Amino acid sequence: MEKERDKVVVLDFGGQYSHLIVRRCRELGVYAELLPYDYPADELREGIERERGKGKICGIIFSGSPFSVLDDNAPKCASDVLDFGVPVLGICYGAQLIAHLNGGRVRRGEKKEFGSADFFFKKEERLFRGISDDGGISDDGEQIGKTRVWMSHEDVIEDLGGNGEVIGWTENTPVAAFRIGSNYGVQFHPEVHHTERGKDMLRNFLEICGCERNWQIDEDFVSERVYEIRSVVGSDGKAVCALSGGVDSFTTAVLLHRAIGDRLTCIFIDNGLLRDGEREEVLESLRNTGMKYVFVDASQRFLDALRGVRDAEEKRRIIGKIFIDVFEEEARKIGADFLAQGTIYPDRIESARAGASGGRASRIKSHHNVGALPERLRMKLIEPLRDLYKDEVRKLAKTVGIPDKILRRHPFPGPGLAARIIGEVNAEKLRICRAASAIVEEELRKSGWYERVWQAFAVVGDDMATGVLGDARKEGRIVIVRVVSSEEAMTADFVRLPYEILEKMSRRITNEVEGVTWVAYAISSKPPSTIEPC
Repeated sequence: MEKERDKVVVLDFGGQYSHLIVRRCRELGVYAELLPYDYPADELREGIERERGKGKICGIIFSGSPFSVLDDNAPKCASDVLDFGVPVLGICYGAQLIAHLNGGRVRRGEKKEFGSADFFFKKEERLFRGISDDGGISDDGEQIGKTRVWMSHEDVIEDLGGNGEVIGWTENTPVAAFRIGSNYGVQFHPEVHHTERGKDMLRNFLEICGCERNWQIDEDFVSERVYEIRSVVGSDGKAVCALSGGVDSFTTAVLLHRAIGDRLTCIFIDNGLLRDGEREEVLESLRNTGMKYVFVDASQRFLDALRGVRDAEEKRRIIGKIFIDVFEEEARKIGADFLAQGTIYPDRIESARAGASGGRASRIKSHHNVGALPERLRMKLIEPLRDLYKDEVRKLAKTVGIPDKILRRHPFPGPGLAARIIGEVNAEKLRICRAASAIVEEELRKSGWYERVWQAFAVVGDDMATGVLGDARKEGRIVIVRVVSSEEAMTADFVRLPYEILEKMSRRITNEVEGVTWVAYAISSKPPSTIEPC
């Protein structure tokens, strides 16, 4: 039976790091979940009043936000949340909101503060316990600590309201951290790596909340999910699993197989947009697991439908629709009652389906899993990975014995290579994208970089450039190499690969992939860019 773990909830006011706060808490062994900022106060109170060990909410964290508390349409929670009897930590906008709700004053700052800053704090405060960098002695004789933090704010807290005490500051921000009773606020982001001791601060807050550290991905967790699946499907229900061969869908399939055995049928659809050799690898892995499966080669059906389509969102919509059409046809033959998908947390937020920002998060892209399910699909949905991040899925995959070949494979988008082809998807661009991506991955493996990066692939579009082949000038395609580092795919940075690796990639792509004359390297981060171009 799935445990009702005690937890911390993060109220999401639309900040880009909201999920990162959740992940940091989980990394510290405390279960955390993301809720919209306007989550009903009565339900929060009910969670807080539960007994320990029965899903009790032990603490609340207010996330950052692109809004200002001074905006008329600023997202705000009920003011009595601060009086529910559990500690609250406000981060950036969340800190300003606590001050605002406490009757304090927030004003527009004369100087914006973005980036790294020296942060001075009162060392005796519980929030900063164990952060011992010396910052001297205050005029009042208090010991002061010093560390580097990551600031990202425009507004300034001018007054904290009743019972407020300043416990930290920077050169430009007189109120960079405060305490009001058992509630805390910080004007920086402890959840990001740029804040040197941010994780220690979050650990201290979780200790203030009295949280039990019992969140881990182990055999007990597997047993909980298997029990949950078995309870939902019942003793005679049948399920189908949309299998792509990636770690998410494969882990989902293994969990379902443990729960219901041969009442699970995996459906693997070749949409013609797979990576080089992927079809053969997936089929081999399926045969080795002993799971029932159906293989459908629908590649021509997908490619015919994509002919002439240039818009990225329209391509995703078409791929999603055909995938569901084909999947439904096969599922109907099987007579399945349930559809299992490997949807994870970032999938849901990218499609703005999780409701994590109270409707304020704009849709970035339709996700292949959650964005294209038509109402006509008369199957109940099972998503055993729905609340996990990619690193947690990998831990789970290792626990259930997923082969390393699948476990260590880079994430691959649901729309496949169509997400990496700018403009119309056609045979020539598919050939180039597939072959160039294989070279990128091969060179990273040779150099020992493959497992050090999050994703690595090639992008091809419609732009042409002149090259010299032999003694003749020739026009050919431009290939863009994209290699990024990330932890959760919500944010990503381009990888500073050694020039010799990039040189090998470029030389091999232009020599071995017919029709390519130029190779470029993408140096955009997410945000503002997305990882995949389409």
